[in-house]
Amino acid sequence: MNFKKWLAPVLVGILAIGIAGCGTDSSSKEIRIGATAGPHAEVVEAVAKEAAKQGINVKVVEFSDYVTPDKALAEGDLDLNSYQHVPFMENFNKNNNAHLVSIGKTILMRMGLYSNKVRSVDEIPDGAVVAIPNDPTNGGRGLALLAKAGLITLKDGVGFKATPADVVSNPKHLEIRELEAAQLPRSLDDVTVAAIPMNYVMSAGIDVAKQGIFLEPKNEPLAVMVLAAREQDKDNPTYKKIAEIFHSPAIKQFIADKFKGTIEPAE
Repeated sequence: MNFKKWLAPVLVGILAIGIAGCGTDSSSKEIRIGATAGPHAEVVEAVAKEAAKQGINVKVVEFSDYVTPDKALAEGDLDLNSYQHVPFMENFNKNNNAHLVSIGKTILMRMGLYSNKVRSVDEIPDGAVVAIPNDPTNGGRGLALLAKAGLITLKDGVGFKATPADVVSNPKHLEIRELEAAQLPRSLDDVTVAAIPMNYVMSAGIDVAKQGIFLEPKNEPLAVMVLAAREQDKDNPTYKKIAEIFHSPAIKQFIADKFKGTIEPAE
């Protein structure tokens, strides 16, 4: 019997099975992560470089709007995305009958109170002009921030939907002025304090350490950005490894060096 002839096809078959098995390993396929252009994409690019060291192939797909990345993820064109907070994601799920979930925190983008005139909340004088964003979401967030700083009291339960009409106590008689969010950094020479979303702080080059006098807490839902996946993929081990990389020393150092306090690693 010719054992060489018999053994050759068996070895080929075993080799083929081995190759096929390798092909099903989720860590070897390209993981497509969506992110909005700018800081979110920059952080994910840094994560991709660290992931490559672990044999994980990550491709960053940039978007210029805040809806398409969730649609692309829900429809399977992306594996993950990184650009939003949980309330935004839950609103998308509700409006689109989608099932996206957070598999980890990524970065913090905290709204803060900024000033060129005072260095602490306690220094804000009676009758000071305080600017907040004039759009519904950020305006309510700005009022909630003033309440957290102890400057005003809001009606119970209004949360981030608050409007100036919901202020029930204003012991310092603050004049709350609503301005376009993009104009808030420029207003700092004209008002005592402004509540400014972090993306506008970054684009204006505001120094958080020097001009910031009060920031949202690190567990504020609107400040914590997350890595989102489809619900059926929430336990994918490769995706979990990527979520862990966001908390690695290398990424923390990248964020500190690149963003200098405007963006922080989520805890």
